[in-house]
Amino acid sequence: MLSCFDIANYFIWLANETGSFVSNLKLQKLVYYTQAWHLGINGTPLFDQDFEAWIHGPVIPALYDRYKSFGWKPIVQEIPKPQFSEDLHQFLQSVTDVYFACDAYELERMTYVEDPWRLARGNLPMDAPSHAIISKESMRKFFAARAEETEENLTAA
Repeated sequence: MLSCFDIANYFIWLANETGSFVSNLKLQKLVYYTQAWHLGINGTPLFDQDFEAWIHGPVIPALYDRYKSFGWKPIVQEIPKPQFSEDLHQFLQSVTDVYFACDAYELERMTYVEDPWRLARGNLPMDAPSHAIISKESMRKFFAARAEETEENLTAA
């Protein structure tokens, strides 16, 4: 099974290839949406690590710690081109097509209105710290429903 670092490396590599800006905040959200959509579409996780419902959206603490030295600046690190199966590469490209052009704050705001982050935080104020786990099951349910809506909209068009 992959790790969250494998998926993160893909996005860092992509940022290097395209001259894009990927901060730790943006990286967390890209990895989150990759896991969430994989759960929603395939019913299985890409990696085992859990996201926590932090103030600025979903975060994997170990992934955050690896890149926290960059602060809000772009992550500058040489990453060799990740080698994935063709299916996974196509899936990552689909996630990239939807989310990669968004800035970190746009991605953060998107997670605020989605059930997985909101449910994990419960009634906490927006600015209250939290280490509550965002369950993979809540991600699977929410994104499976979104995938179904998308499919219905495509067939109705």
